[in-house]
Amino acid sequence: MKRILNIETIKYLGKKVKVCGWVNSRRDHGGIVFLDLRDRSGILQIVSKPDLVKEIKEEYVLEIEGTVQKRPLKMVNKELETGEVELQAEQIRVLVKSEVLPFDFKNKDSVSTLSLPTLLDYRPLTIRNEKIKAIFKVSAEVVDSFRRTLKNLDFVEFQSPNIVPVAAEGGAEIFHIDYYDYDAYLAQSPQLYKQIMLGVFERVFTVTHVYRAEPSITTRHLSEYTSLDTEMAFINSWEDLIDTCEILIKSILTDVQKDCQKELSLFNAEIPDLKVKIPRLKMREAQKIIFERTGRDNRKEPDLEPEDEREICKFAKDKYNSEFIFITHYPTKKRPFYTYPDPKDIDHTLSFDLLYRGLEIVTGGQRINDYEMLVKNIKKWGNDVKDFAFYLQAFKYGIPPEGGFALGAERIVKQLLGLENIREATPFPRDTERIDQRLSLLQKRKKTKTKPKKKSKK
Repeated sequence: MKRILNIETIKYLGKKVKVCGWVNSRRDHGGIVFLDLRDRSGILQIVSKPDLVKEIKEEYVLEIEGTVQKRPLKMVNKELETGEVELQAEQIRVLVKSEVLPFDFKNKDSVSTLSLPTLLDYRPLTIRNEKIKAIFKVSAEVVDSFRRTLKNLDFVEFQSPNIVPVAAEGGAEIFHIDYYDYDAYLAQSPQLYKQIMLGVFERVFTVTHVYRAEPSITTRHLSEYTSLDTEMAFINSWEDLIDTCEILIKSILTDVQKDCQKELSLFNAEIPDLKVKIPRLKMREAQKIIFERTGRDNRKEPDLEPEDEREICKFAKDKYNSEFIFITHYPTKKRPFYTYPDPKDIDHTLSFDLLYRGLEIVTGGQRINDYEMLVKNIKKWGNDVKDFAFYLQAFKYGIPPEGGFALGAERIVKQLLGLENIREATPFPRDTERIDQRLSLLQKRKKTKTKPKKKSKK
């Protein structure tokens, strides 16, 4: 007999079927035992005689054959898609046994009583919780929608490398690796490769992991995260990029609203009003507004502080009824060497960030596409032109006016679902304290003593 999914049993009333899954819970009632069987489609109630399930415990993996029947009216569970039916077990086979669980994590609200370190220490188990599973259903939809929307806009996907010879951003927050006794790095961004690919397809995107060696622990930073990157050529203005970004972000949220209603309801999460046009402000204008609203004077700072991002989002909500706001024209010295300066104000760039409910979720801007200007900037930023020779080939032989942007997938999910910490928005977070298991000081010392950095053979 071919296995069917739990959700499919509603089509097989009165018929014999085979289902497989994990025991989510067990309830003994004298001469009858109820099992909640969990598979990828949801929960199904199993009704069994005690002798069929003598040794069976939670998380046992079972194969069950039986007859689908209607539940008694008083036992209908409206919270389950299969809540009007149950399976009368006739034959049960244990596929895999499970050890006794270390704590209760099955109830959708039980995870809220566990600390974040405990949730992550037991990630292979806690990720099975219905509410945590919902986070990654939303995350999957965000990535899928990103791909679908850009393909419909005639963008082509490519695969960007994660091992690179030089830091794209030209900064110090990079992970060094030994690459066949040569120096190499984990990519901070696919930026240089996106620009090279414009000479092939004009419009490209990539879904990739990027790495930032930031030694801080905050609720908004990860050492490894998923970057949804896009780049487009033949732009008429840097504002073409903002327009495309607005189309993309609204399309993503529309798809999440359509396909993840159950998951959103678990977090009482609401999709923003997508009919409202996203307001745009220059960074210095935003800082002035923040000063006028709060008295906090960061008007000479080169970037928005986290509390500034939260305040300017409150302003956008108050004035425009928008939970998003574009902040533009960041200082030239705070942006990478390839960012295009504003011809009307060369100390600021034709760049932007998109803030959502108090957090930056997108960054982008127009890029320099002139070869000589790029060479000059590489030197000005303190980098060696030889390190960028491969990248510069594309511009030596012609790249049109272009630009792009990148979305942080985990940040979008965090803000949408109202999660407290970005580590909740990735299945297996990487930070200064954890690579699956928590790192110890002893391990760090051991690594330092036994793995000295090799000399570069460049």
